[in-house]
Amino acid sequence: MRLKRKNTGYLPGHVISLVRGGADYFAMLATVIDNAQHYIHLQVYIFDEDETGQQVAGWLISAAKRGVKVYVLVDGYASQQLSSSFITKLRDAGVYFKFFEPLLRSSNFYFGRRLHHKILVADGIHGLVAGLNISNRYNDIDGTSAWLDWALYIHGQAAFALEHVCMKRLRRRSVKITPLTAWPEPVAMPDAFINCPLRIRENDFLGRKRQVYNSYLEMFKTAQREIIIMSPYFLPGYAFRKRMRLATRRGVKIKLILAGTSDIPISKLAERFVYRWLFKHHIHIYEYQPNVLHGKVAVCDNAWVTLGSYNVNNLSAYASIECNADVSEVKFATHMAHTLS
Repeated sequence: MRLKRKNTGYLPGHVISLVRGGADYFAMLATVIDNAQHYIHLQVYIFDEDETGQQVAGWLISAAKRGVKVYVLVDGYASQQLSSSFITKLRDAGVYFKFFEPLLRSSNFYFGRRLHHKILVADGIHGLVAGLNISNRYNDIDGTSAWLDWALYIHGQAAFALEHVCMKRLRRRSVKITPLTAWPEPVAMPDAFINCPLRIRENDFLGRKRQVYNSYLEMFKTAQREIIIMSPYFLPGYAFRKRMRLATRRGVKIKLILAGTSDIPISKLAERFVYRWLFKHHIHIYEYQPNVLHGKVAVCDNAWVTLGSYNVNNLSAYASIECNADVSEVKFATHMAHTLS
């Protein structure tokens, strides 16, 4: 079932699937890489040189050796710990590897934008938009559960839009491939949703892109019944708080699912300082306890969803390059809401 809107930038006809972080996500990552025939783009904030990072590097190297063009872009600050031998191994296998560099950086600080989105694209056909980095803590490994996170598998036109997002960050022209006469089948996946309208949303304040930010403001402005937001570092700015307040005054129920245990304790202390204002405006707060929460997703009226790398705070709004996917499909949105409940 589609939610009808005018001029909202949604592309029709996608097959999508919600992918939970951990082993499920990395299995899907491996499947998409293995199915690539022409090219792969992987762009991520953190790429660690641990067991998970070595495994993903092995998949990329195997793809490059069978003739697939592989492009990897990682953030120059968050991934600066990668060794020269690790990078050389990728490059020697034919992988195009590059750091996204801020204006200034050292081992303790950076100044400028950071590449915070998490995207995988294969052939402009298969895509993953996620909140997960490449690191053991996002994987189920050695009996330790991954941090709670989400990804969206995308099969359809929006994957080609993701390819353009990636090429823009690489400052390279799009890879030219033979136009498709028919779309290949999507990869095997559980709980697939078909014929879903979807749009790719970028946030890059210095690049004059505020699409994810505006998706959230749209939720607060148009919601009629309920908004559910999961965010690990929830420090909303003035415009967010104003729209949230106006929504609750219209009778919209807002539920926040926030981290109980945070990987950044000082951020959690700052977040709890906002709780008094949230309670004052009748906003419901739930803290996730089983593990570290890292997922970034929101559902509006069981009708549409935004999911990706965007945190509800000023760092994502003004300093980071982010990417989300918006899905305007009632069955998927209801599934997402039930998953978060």
